Amino acid sequence: MSFAAIVLAGGRAVRMDGADKASVEHQGRTLLEHAVEALVDADEVVVVGDAVPTTRPVTFCRESPRHGGPVAALLTGYDALRSRPTTVGVLAVDMPRVTPWTFRRLHEAAAGRDGAFLADADGRRQLAGVLLADRLDDVRPDHEGQHGMAFRRLLDGLDLADVAPEGDEGRDVDTWADLRDL
Repeated sequence: MSFAAIVLAGGRAVRMDGADKASVEHQGRTLLEHAVEALVDADEVVVVGDAVPTTRPVTFCRESPRHGGPVAALLTGYDALRSRPTTVGVLAVDMPRVTPWTFRRLHEAAAGRDGAFLADADGRRQLAGVLLADRLDDVRPDHEGQHGMAFRRLLDGLDLADVAPEGDEGRDVDTWADLRDL
């Protein structure tokens, strides 16, 4: 089984005054570096966002038009993969507490299903999960339908496992206060 991952790093970060979240530092490393580290088991990583230096080779790309939302970013990154994986990981760049162990747990939970995502106690899925590539192909909207599409709508109809976050791994950084509180 091959595993490739897409890091969603091209959002507007409105509540952070438009900062490039990928280059924001937490504990001496960029949020992008935290994301790339969490995906150490991936054979290939594509970052959908502006280029930021990383210690591991990744491919950078952008959705067109820019800021099309997480569905457009995921599918743009998926199309940029050099080879077709069995499973596709997706991770928002602003989740620095996600680790390789998180993705190993997600893969275990996805066994026999279409995928698995971190989900909070209320059942809201986070942008941290794995999907079977074949099933992603099955639910993929046309190019025009991708932009602005709600991520939960893309996942509707898929048999997904919800995985409870351990500790703070489900926390994301939407504001400067969130970053401080981490």
